[in-house]
Amino acid sequence: QVQLVESGGRLVQAGDSLSLSCAASGGTFSTYVLGWFRQAPGKDREFLAAVSYSGKSTYHTDSLKGRFTISRDNAKNTVNLQMNNLKPEDTAIYYCAVLNTQALGVVDFWGQGTQVTVSS
Repeated sequence: QVQLVESGGRLVQAGDSLSLSCAASGGTFSTYVLGWFRQAPGKDREFLAAVSYSGKSTYHTDSLKGRFTISRDNAKNTVNLQMNNLKPEDTAIYYCAVLNTQALGVVDFWGQGTQVTVSS
């Protein structure tokens, strides 16, 4: 089974920037479509971004307003989420995931999550 391990989550203040990373093992990283999700207190799990096999094609949900950027490094088996101008409403557990390429919205593998807390 593919294992995904997120890191980088911590307590920050509003307006700060933070970079999250996800390391993968147990599979062929370069064949995965990868994504980031989050779940805030009292809210549903939210899709944030996805990146293609090569890392050259990305999608970011409109709600991010250009503040978040996904990227990947296939040589290092990692996927990154750069978050800028953080807001208290960004407080959530952030998850990376391997996305199913044959079923829209289906996740094949989840990471364990990393907590991001944004104070005002």
